Amino acid sequence: MNIIGISGLENSVAFKKEHWPGLDEREYRISQGHDSAAALVIDGVCVAAAAEERFNRKKHCAGFPVQAIEYCLKEAGLELNEVDELAHGFDYSPYARLYSTGILSAGRYSEVYSRDALLGLVRNKLPGYPEDRVFQVGHHEAHAASAACTSGWDDCLTVVVDGMGEAESASVYRARDGKLDRLRWVPVHDSIGILYSLITLHLGFDFNSDEYKIMGLAPYGDPARFRAFFRDTVLFDADGSFRIPILSINRTPGERENYLATRRHLADQLMPARDPDSEITQEHRDLAASLQECLDQTILHLCGSYARSTGQRRLAMAGGVALNCTANGHLMRSGMFDEIYIQPAAADDGTSLGAALARAMKAGEVRNSRFPVPYLGPGYGSDRIEAAFAKFKESITVERFADLEQTCAKAASLIAQGHVLAWFRGRMEFGPRALGNRSIIADPGRPEMRDRVNAMVKMREGFRPFAPAVSIEQVHTWFEVTPGTELPYMIVTVDVREEFRDELPAITHVNGSARVQTVSAESNCAFHTLLKAVGTTTGRQMVLNTSFNVKGQPIVNTPEEAIETFLGTGIDFLFLDNAMVSRRCCSKRV
Repeated sequence: MNIIGISGLENSVAFKKEHWPGLDEREYRISQGHDSAAALVIDGVCVAAAAEERFNRKKHCAGFPVQAIEYCLKEAGLELNEVDELAHGFDYSPYARLYSTGILSAGRYSEVYSRDALLGLVRNKLPGYPEDRVFQVGHHEAHAASAACTSGWDDCLTVVVDGMGEAESASVYRARDGKLDRLRWVPVHDSIGILYSLITLHLGFDFNSDEYKIMGLAPYGDPARFRAFFRDTVLFDADGSFRIPILSINRTPGERENYLATRRHLADQLMPARDPDSEITQEHRDLAASLQECLDQTILHLCGSYARSTGQRRLAMAGGVALNCTANGHLMRSGMFDEIYIQPAAADDGTSLGAALARAMKAGEVRNSRFPVPYLGPGYGSDRIEAAFAKFKESITVERFADLEQTCAKAASLIAQGHVLAWFRGRMEFGPRALGNRSIIADPGRPEMRDRVNAMVKMREGFRPFAPAVSIEQVHTWFEVTPGTELPYMIVTVDVREEFRDELPAITHVNGSARVQTVSAESNCAFHTLLKAVGTTTGRQMVLNTSFNVKGQPIVNTPEEAIETFLGTGIDFLFLDNAMVSRRCCSKRV
């Protein structure tokens, strides 16, 4: 079977803006259905996947992923009529009666959540596609399938934690023999994901977007300062569940829509909300630290309880909260599980993959093997790259190399000299991380490099750490892991070995940790070749690796976007396949 899965709710923000005009733009993110994407599963295996934002350049967009669908079909050489099923990673139909109790909620159900709303979009965006081939998959079922069906395990515990699905915020499944059996779910009014996002908003960042910034800010704070607040706010139950009563104090429709009573409670009990443009104080850092500690404890409580009750020693995870690398690191080091797998596109874009896999699971077609590093997006051949060079010929000079080895040798030499490079090669990554095909890279051993990349290239907050990409052969040399430890998705923090922390200032966070990506010849031959070449010039098969984009922009997709972004930043050189791009106005021999 050919199955396309999709995520996103196109009308969600538009409905909110119509009925709640005049809100702060950040408050419109308190809504469902962002991060639309499409994934194509053929005979149980994902062959293509991409977020719509990479095509329309609107970060976290919720629109129907028509361009992502077109890409998936083109990549596989399929026509739309050859797609057996289209599966959406939301299914609100079991809650239709609940939404019928009020005019506003009924309107939202009709315009945003219902099957009729979905079919209307299909008719408009994919005219002629048969409506009887359109299916809806529960949001947490899609998340769970995305993890369980790509784990490579026939039997495992599967945990989903996010802001909310249709009615749940966390779900625990036993995945066994190609089936998902749900053991427990935590309702949305007890959502640890929503609490984390509300405090993200309270700290002056964007709800359902900037939570990773809180994770980066937390190590600068003292969690003891607000520990008592979180101990009284998130209540653990003996059965592994938890309750968050302050999320249920909102009474009016307006309060419930924007958690106004909860936000007033945060201001009264913690501190006034921070204006986004104001200084970040130690009080803000301490609140971030306390919040992160609370999340770590909540995840350990939930997962640990079901590890004990089921006896399972393998854990697969998905959901937006599963992108919290710090919590994942604590979970990995806890010893509760022998093996932990976190689906790398764990947020809502990954429900496109999960919806397709859930339908394939029902057909008995899933071939469960460990998800490779998700290079599932578009790649571009030499003709497209040369056309991009021609388009920008007045602004750039291009030096071409004979092969990969010469290219990597040149790049490694520049890195050793202290240059910042952009590395664009192969198919684009699916999910939020740049894993070596759409990356900005530099020497992690230079003390100035972190501030330089933050200020001149990424144009982002200086407290946010950068991640290292290291060869699988050397990961244990620099980090507190056993030899051969595979961390290919940049989704877990580990400790930098104490003796090397001063030697790796650009990727070592203030608490001595780093968000490591391991690279093998099998997972990404070209990037691994580069790391080996860097090892020859610097003594470390490692680079600082961050996504090839600037603040507010999705990761670059096309060669043209790569050159345009390069020209607008402080990046020194851009490598596009086996060619090096420099600025014509200031190019020089290096």
